[in-house]
Amino acid sequence: MEKPKFSRKLRLQSFPVPDSGSMAWRYLGSLFGSRWNFSSVFQQGTIREVEPGCHTIKSHGLQVAKDHKHDWLILLLLVMIAIILLVIHPFYRFVGKDMMDDLKYPLKDNTVPVWAIPIYAVLLPIVIFILFYLRRRDVYDLHHSILGLFFSMLITAVITEAIKDAVGRPRPDFFWRCFPDGKDVYDQWGDVICHGKDSVIREGHKSFPSGHTSWSFAGLGFLSLYLSGKIQAFDRKGHVAKLCIVFLPLLAASLVGVSRVDDYWHHWQDVFAGGLLGLVVAFFCYLQFFPPPYDNNGSGPYAYFKMLEGLRANRQAADSVNVQDAQGMEVVLPQQPSRNNNGFMPLSLDHDATDSLDQMEAGRR
Repeated sequence: MEKPKFSRKLRLQSFPVPDSGSMAWRYLGSLFGSRWNFSSVFQQGTIREVEPGCHTIKSHGLQVAKDHKHDWLILLLLVMIAIILLVIHPFYRFVGKDMMDDLKYPLKDNTVPVWAIPIYAVLLPIVIFILFYLRRRDVYDLHHSILGLFFSMLITAVITEAIKDAVGRPRPDFFWRCFPDGKDVYDQWGDVICHGKDSVIREGHKSFPSGHTSWSFAGLGFLSLYLSGKIQAFDRKGHVAKLCIVFLPLLAASLVGVSRVDDYWHHWQDVFAGGLLGLVVAFFCYLQFFPPPYDNNGSGPYAYFKMLEGLRANRQAADSVNVQDAQGMEVVLPQQPSRNNNGFMPLSLDHDATDSLDQMEAGRR
């Protein structure tokens, strides 16, 4: 009689088989569940906007201000420099009698007073910045727009006042500033001997470039660039109405420059140079914080998209970690023993059970 052979590597499975498929899917879902909310920021590889309210003044305002504390200190330094340049005496250029023909325009008041410049060139843009913030809740945009505007205004002020003091060009109404009574007096070299009020005479030597015009283009020019980026004026869709919105602040700044010529406070060259100076400074200050208006990402500051890139990097790192965890995880599912043709389950005996059967066979013999 041939001895039956039993496998020595199998163990008896005597427990019921659970429905482990749903359990495994639930476990995998718990591993990757946190990823889906995070990846909703991105769609098909294109950066989408973070949900409104994610980066507010309350949540991130203090941190953003701390990150740019040195910029705010530089602004204070620019303020002090501008004040010093305003109070010092400009260069008193030689003004002869034959030059007075172009400097005898009447002495008039300013159509646009000096105190009005901060209102329309600083406060008005800030109000518009705040309106966009209330809509988007993006503290990066609000902070950088205000900081860029301040830089544009103060850098323009320092450059304008420095050139004014260095050039010392007389204004078109210099004759009446120098000789209020209309009686002109000259020294032995033919230079004027003014007997008017000192502050009025000093102001009469600050014609080039126009400060009103440069400051207007610095503030309103920055606003124009800001609006062009926000409304995507250069999206190549041919909406001329967007250009009208962009040119409106520039038109206002141009009218301020025209008023300076009409008031006989500046020559046309002064206004042209001042407008060009303010617009160039505004453009460079804008590009320090925002992409060009024609850029695809021109609707937000660099810091906003840098933050989104950081989120993307974190998402990719989380994805790689989750993939490694999923590959290293082994879900061991118990296998249900198969039945033979007679409907009975075959017994699976281990090494000890096989030895006992051998001993029983030996005893029967």
